[in-house]
Amino acid sequence: MSSGARTPPRFVPTLTTVVDLASAEAAAAPAPAPSAPSAPPMLDDLLPLGAPAATPAPPQPRALQLSDEDAFRLEEELLHRVLQRVDLSLEERLTDTVSGAVQQQLDAMLPRLRDNIETVLRQLVVEALAHELSENPGRTPTV
Repeated sequence: MSSGARTPPRFVPTLTTVVDLASAEAAAAPAPAPSAPSAPPMLDDLLPLGAPAATPAPPQPRALQLSDEDAFRLEEELLHRVLQRVDLSLEERLTDTVSGAVQQQLDAMLPRLRDNIETVLRQLVVEALAHELSENPGRTPTV
């Protein structure tokens, strides 16, 4: 198995944006004017001589806070999408499964059916022959 992170299949919904309502409200409020603009320190100033520059770490996702109504709507939408994907192959798989089970039962019943049909046919032939002989006791049947 690979030790790296697995990429989900393309049809799996992926969260691409994290919304934090507290941060969104704070961003909407007017920010105080900065007193004096300060330049950020240069990366070369922070690293020892000859040290390679590290790639910046990706931002950590914040907790998604939704109202009950939004959570319910999101849950319903996700459920609807999953059921659509299941529905695409459900009928085909059910048909295969049921036809396989019916075929197994038929295969198991076939020898008993043949025995029962053979018994019924023998009995019918014996009864028809007995009836014919009882009506014409001295006469030989013509072919």
